[in-house]
Amino acid sequence: MSERRDPIDSLPPLRTVIAHHGLDARKSLGQHFLLDLNLTFRIARAAGNLGKGTVIEVGPGPGGLTRALLGAGAARVIAIERDPRCIEALAELRDAAGGRLEIIAADAREIDIATLGDAPRRIVANLPYNVATPLLIDWLTKAEAFAGMTLMFQREVADRITAHAGEPAYGRLSVIANWRCRTAKLLNLPARAFTPAPKVASAVIALIPYANPPFPADQAALEAVTAAAFGQRRKMLRGALKSLKTDPLALLKAADIDPTARAETVDIAGFAALARAYAMANPDAIP
Repeated sequence: MSERRDPIDSLPPLRTVIAHHGLDARKSLGQHFLLDLNLTFRIARAAGNLGKGTVIEVGPGPGGLTRALLGAGAARVIAIERDPRCIEALAELRDAAGGRLEIIAADAREIDIATLGDAPRRIVANLPYNVATPLLIDWLTKAEAFAGMTLMFQREVADRITAHAGEPAYGRLSVIANWRCRTAKLLNLPARAFTPAPKVASAVIALIPYANPPFPADQAALEAVTAAAFGQRRKMLRGALKSLKTDPLALLKAADIDPTARAETVDIAGFAALARAYAMANPDAIP
């Protein structure tokens, strides 16, 4: 008796889908399609156990990663796509997925994805380059809603997210991401892996949220102090923090940070302490 074939395996190749639906990647939407099935399955497997809860994918395009997520056993995938052409192309995949795929026609920036589907929720996405960082910042404000995030960025952005104090790429995004999550780079991808090939390489990173950040702080306060510190990163902190309109020396003393230090040398614990000092000194400035 022959095994029953998965209907998804009978779908046309992705290049055929792209040609049929006229899916030329659009720069205005930050689109670069990943069609290599070996790579998409590696990303899907790296996301962990997908057999329970909900996988949320942003910007599925023609559905290359979506197919891999379903093939890796995802119990439910919710794909958010704003391009009408891609939504039409994904309809065949939805029909073949046996009720496991839901497509939402929307801009992910306008949706609270922390409320979608059932827990545990995981975000797995090849993010559109032009909105990747603002999306991540928003998701970090509600990180406790997610079991994990497996996300693709431009390699330069991925380097910033995973950097540690003292490293050249270390900056504001590094602090906020690593304060809220454990981060790790999983996979580097050359530009030629995409259609069309972008001008930059990409990387996949994992972000696993902490149940509680190891260094207590208010995120709004943390964003404020890191914006000031890294906004003038060549200055000593006693000068860079003047934009906060609060005595920088008092803040630095309260946080036990050397006033002559520069932002790139201060670790997550130090910035969390600085954020606590700032919030205490400016209770009305923190929403």
